[in-house]
Amino acid sequence: MSQLQCVVVTPERTEIDQVAEAITVPLFDGQMGILRGHSPLVGRLGFGVLKIRKSDSTTSYFIEGGLVQVQSDVVSVLTDRVTPTQAISRADAEQAMADARQLPAESPEQRAAKEKAIARARAMLRVASQ
Repeated sequence: MSQLQCVVVTPERTEIDQVAEAITVPLFDGQMGILRGHSPLVGRLGFGVLKIRKSDSTTSYFIEGGLVQVQSDVVSVLTDRVTPTQAISRADAEQAMADARQLPAESPEQRAAKEKAIARARAMLRVASQ
């Protein structure tokens, strides 16, 4: 089966650079699957699970927004943080939700930051429940 390259970059470094048969990314408005030969695109990512499928295994990572670019069978993901899904515990997700709910919401900027933190915590809870 044909393969494509998946590269995940954070502000600190390249976190993942591997060959895959299929990749699923969490867009801000749903998930998208990518196979070899996919048309070029740039998309906005949301909080959720990045899945990298190889012939014998699938690895999953929680990513925190960013951008995805597909071009010439290379999927480039730029995100703030990437975490293996098995490293996210229910307790951590619940704590993230409690912390997010405690954030102030006095100004429009604070409300936006609070909503973003709650969306992140909800996504973490979905991952921890699987």
